[in-house]
Amino acid sequence: METLDRQIVALLTEDGRMSFADLGRRVGLSTSAVHQRVKRLEERGLITGYRAEVDYAAVGLPLTALISVVPFDPAAEDDIPQRLAHIPQIVSCWSVAGDENYVLLVRVPTPQDLEALIAEIREAGSCSTNTTVVLSTPWEGRTASVPG
Repeated sequence: METLDRQIVALLTEDGRMSFADLGRRVGLSTSAVHQRVKRLEERGLITGYRAEVDYAAVGLPLTALISVVPFDPAAEDDIPQRLAHIPQIVSCWSVAGDENYVLLVRVPTPQDLEALIAEIREAGSCSTNTTVVLSTPWEGRTASVPG
């Protein structure tokens, strides 16, 4: 990736709503040149989307938990992500090294909803779970610094 493209990606990770004009001023290109570069970065899959940061408690999802999952049968096909993809409370699914196979980030309204979700995950995923409830979130959603 070229230095200018790295600079553009770094700026967009800081502010995904930055205008093409502002991007151009920051990297020394015209608005149309920046627009073309961003479009190419999107087409190449280097920029995969733009998201809003949400206050989950304010929208009725105050309880966050991490659920580690391990298949009941380690010899079975590794398709847990596909079997759980239909569950909207699962925000993220990470394949991990260690004792667990996957770690899920979930958001729900109440402890009772979390309990029901854990049961649904166990059944749909044919797996055992280990759950950690998040007590507070000092910060989250930071982006990795893009090397330039």
